[in-house]
Amino acid sequence: MTSKGLPADILGFEARSIAGEPIRFGDFAGRVVLIVNTASRCGFTPQYAGLQKLHENLGPRGLVVIGFPCNQFGGQEPEGEAGIARFCQLNYGVDFLLSEKVDVNGPHAHPLFRYLTSALPGVLGTQPVKWNFTKFLIDKAGVPVRRYAPTTSPADLADDIEALL
Repeated sequence: MTSKGLPADILGFEARSIAGEPIRFGDFAGRVVLIVNTASRCGFTPQYAGLQKLHENLGPRGLVVIGFPCNQFGGQEPEGEAGIARFCQLNYGVDFLLSEKVDVNGPHAHPLFRYLTSALPGVLGTQPVKWNFTKFLIDKAGVPVRRYAPTTSPADLADDIEALL
């Protein structure tokens, strides 16, 4: 625990994959992790292609990309898990990890996002995720190091990711 009473890293968290399998963040110790809340009907949806490119180019060197579909912003992720997986694969060739659909804000927010938004507040110190495709970069020890706005393209993260690899 940190002095703020928060976990020191993400390694104790778990989620469920889009296929219902457990995702144990402890399995990612020693790897850099990029966590992104995603949606299939958003103006930023084409970022799936950039996330896939990061996964393909930097995954072999230790990057793990995980998309967390969320329907909290304009109802832009209305499909269920099977529809989301199909859309991502058919339109963007996504084969990086996707979680089941989650909330990232509010009383039903996934615990990982409650932790990330506390550990890495946004603009002017606000904690809630403001829109789809907010990105959180985690170092090899599981420590959150940087939060990126939805407008930041995946390609613009490459140097920061490289520095952590």
